[in-house]
Amino acid sequence: MMRTICLAVAALALMASSADAAVIDWQAELQRCRALRESVAPLLQAGEGISAVGRSNRSVRRCIWIQRIAVRKKIPGAEVW
Repeated sequence: MMRTICLAVAALALMASSADAAVIDWQAELQRCRALRESVAPLLQAGEGISAVGRSNRSVRRCIWIQRIAVRKKIPGAEVW
């Protein structure tokens, strides 16, 4: 009985946290990604691939993910990296 209650509480906690995580301010994220893209532009122009830059920087990986989702959802202002 106690185990079932613990599992139920854990499941509710996970559902609540995923519901909060699903809310994205798309315009703010896209603006942040544009600024980040400008800062990594010299690396890209120097011949570093986006995958090499992305592996070294968690923010870049997040922006790539945000951009892909935004393009898929047809959010205004989304660009393909």
